[in-house]
Amino acid sequence: MSRNEKGFTLIELMIVIAIIGILAVIAIPQFNAYRARSYNAGALSDIRNIETAVEAYYVDYQHYPTVTGVTDGGSVLTKNYGYQPTKGVTGGDINVDEDTSTSYTVSAIYNTLAAVSSQNSYSLTSEGQGIQTDTPD
Repeated sequence: MSRNEKGFTLIELMIVIAIIGILAVIAIPQFNAYRARSYNAGALSDIRNIETAVEAYYVDYQHYPTVTGVTDGGSVLTKNYGYQPTKGVTGGDINVDEDTSTSYTVSAIYNTLAAVSSQNSYSLTSEGQGIQTDTPD
């Protein structure tokens, strides 16, 4: 046997595999958290788009729409007012204050692609009142 053969020893290969394993253990949870943030950002963007569509409806009819299943393709907002749901975004009803007809609530917009443990739900109360976020426990 000659000593000038080139190659890696078993120990060197095992060390490299261990390092790759450590990096994977660190990277995979970070990647999943990044995906959850992007899905939640899609739902947050959608609720802002819903707000714009609801206000456009108000300009046309001088009252707010009462819609069940806002993100459904059959909604008046998706057909006539340019709201297009992001993939996975679902939920939401528009409830109008019947006494004044000047305020409304859009509730429970969320993205089904996010894991349940990181699935934020967004609600909106009237124009300019702000968006509430329900974060899972």
